[in-house]
Amino acid sequence: MGRRQFRHLMRVAVSVREGVISSATLLKRLRSGSHKNATYTVFREVGRVIRTVQLLRYLTDAPLRRRVTSATNKVESFNGFSQWVGFGNQGVIADNDPVEQEKAMKFNALVTNAVIFHNALVIAEIVRQLLEEGWEIDPEDLAQVSPYLTEHIKRFGEYSTHELAVQPEAYDPKLDVDFTQLRDQEPAASGFGTAA
Repeated sequence: MGRRQFRHLMRVAVSVREGVISSATLLKRLRSGSHKNATYTVFREVGRVIRTVQLLRYLTDAPLRRRVTSATNKVESFNGFSQWVGFGNQGVIADNDPVEQEKAMKFNALVTNAVIFHNALVIAEIVRQLLEEGWEIDPEDLAQVSPYLTEHIKRFGEYSTHELAVQPEAYDPKLDVDFTQLRDQEPAASGFGTAA
C-alpha cells in the first residue's frame, strides 16, 4: 500500500469516526462500487492483514483458542435452543415478505428469551435453597449450568385457557440470589472476555 492510499484510508477512517459518513453507508458504497476502486482494494488488503494476524494469534495462543471455542459453543447452544423453541414448520420461515420474516424471528427471540428467563429464575431459586441449606456453591460449577434447559418444557403438552383471566402473582424478590459471595470466591484470572 502506497502513501497515497494510506492517507486516503486514514481520511475515510477519520470521516467514519467523526460521523461525517456512517460505516453502513461506506460499506454500501464499497459493495456497489467497482472492485477496481482504490478504496475498496485498500480496505480489502487491510482486512486480509488483520485476518491473518488474528489467525496467527489464534494458532499460537492456547488460552485464546479455549475462549473462542467456549464462546462459539455458547452461541451454538443458544442457536440450537432457539431452534428448539421455534419448532413450528420445522423452523422454516415460509413467508417471502421481509416484514413477516422479521416478525417471525423477533417473536421466536421473544419466546426464547422468556423461556431462558424462566429457567434462570428456577436455577436461582434452586441455588438460593441450596445456600440456605448450607451447601457450598463453587462458582466454577455454577458457571457450567446452562439456562438452555428443555426437559421440563411441554411443547406439545396440555394447555388450558381457563387460566387466562387469572392475574399472575407479583414477582417475588426473594427469588433474587446474591451472587456477590460467590463472585468473591472466583479465581482472579479467569481469562474469560479479556483481549489477547
